[in-house]
Amino acid sequence: MTSSTLLAAPQRTRGSLAWLWPIGGLALLLATLSQLVGPLVIPVGFAAITILPMVWGILAGGIVSSQKIRPLPRSFQSAAGALMGVSVLILVGSLAFTIGPNIPLLFRAGPALLLQEAGHLLGTLILALPLAVLLKMGPATIGATFSIDREGSFAMVSEKYGTDSHPYRGVLSMYVFGTIFGAVFISLLASVTASLGLFDPLALAMGAGVGSGSMMAAGAASVAAQFPELKDQIFAVAGTSNIITSLLGVYVGIWIALPLADKIYNSLIRRFPHLATASDAVPAAGAATAAGAATAAAAATAAGATTTTAAAAVPAASAASTAELESAAAESAAAEDASDAATGNRGPVRVPLYIAMPVLTVIGIFIASIAAGGFSWNILGGYLIIDALLLAGLGLSRLCRGKVPSMVFIITLGALASSPVSPFAKALITMVTSVNFLSICTVVLTVAGLSLGKDIPLLRRIGWRIVPVGLVAIASSYLFSVVIAQFTLGLGAH
Repeated sequence: MTSSTLLAAPQRTRGSLAWLWPIGGLALLLATLSQLVGPLVIPVGFAAITILPMVWGILAGGIVSSQKIRPLPRSFQSAAGALMGVSVLILVGSLAFTIGPNIPLLFRAGPALLLQEAGHLLGTLILALPLAVLLKMGPATIGATFSIDREGSFAMVSEKYGTDSHPYRGVLSMYVFGTIFGAVFISLLASVTASLGLFDPLALAMGAGVGSGSMMAAGAASVAAQFPELKDQIFAVAGTSNIITSLLGVYVGIWIALPLADKIYNSLIRRFPHLATASDAVPAAGAATAAGAATAAAAATAAGATTTTAAAAVPAASAASTAELESAAAESAAAEDASDAATGNRGPVRVPLYIAMPVLTVIGIFIASIAAGGFSWNILGGYLIIDALLLAGLGLSRLCRGKVPSMVFIITLGALASSPVSPFAKALITMVTSVNFLSICTVVLTVAGLSLGKDIPLLRRIGWRIVPVGLVAIASSYLFSVVIAQFTLGLGAH
């Protein structure tokens, strides 16, 4: 969803108001239940799998949107998808205020800490992306492998391709996989790597800063367990590395990693057309059925010209892949037609920003209050500040006619406003940080879950493939960063 779409009141909202309140109420109910259930810790040897409320949220939303007893109308699911575009920007706004106070770290960090960031970029693109192409994951490969897909990745992909695109389904799948299994896997990986005796403990610590707090803590703890005499240094370096990854990750992701992933994916599909999926081929081939053509056109519109470039280069996919897409497309189109027939509406559901923002703000304040153990005026103030930042970012992006993504403005303005040079930094940080970050994630993923039912036929295409691709993405990001840090530690003081 682009910033111009969000700011402009749509010409045809298909009664979005009528659908928005029920879907908003449902999102509030499911997010509340998920937050009340709380985290579940499952011990796995010396590590543990933690299922956070956000995971309960997407599971609950997915079950509600896909169950057949009383099907959730497709119009409701589309309204949830429209809300998703706004909710990820609220998430980005919250992230911006954690970046500003840490800007001085960029100037104090040595060359090794700065250069190892390249490992997080190169690893997933060099190893995970080709593996996903080999496994025929389709255009979802782009979203799943341009990074290890933490919170900011949602906004990057949804703004560039839309929330009804294959890359978006890829980033969502990778995010859920990393949330559930990422910390456990990187803990095991760091432990094994440290035991080899090949790398400096501080290089291992730098590699743990992949941009995820839980993964960083798990990786650093495994390294510190084998080098207890350096425990304080290891956690300090890992924490600094993680902050730098978060600081640079947004700009690297938007202008380097995501475009590069798109280009590499398209190049591989052109070079090896037998690895193309029907998702690549049918739009170019014109689609054999009306349902296939409609689905292809919608995907092309959401994903943009970059995805269809690969499609145009592939003359045709295998008969089996084409049949698979036609089946999924027909199933998806049938659900849409049935919903439209029941409601008498046609065309995409669009939710104006002036409606979506208040709805999400009310839900967010309620869930943040549960997470904090009670309502606080700081929570209300924090959300109002985030909303103001979001409006400013969207407005500036619109002035640039969308040439600069709104999330770049949101991150930059928020970071500057909360940086040490800002006279308002202390007050802003106090209010915004009173909003529990994970509570925002719970709202985002609950809304995402409520939009998933219509995508189940296409999500099956990813299926088990996200497991090997996710493991390779996390491992390559960590190991490439460790190797680069090892070779560059000599350039700066430990």
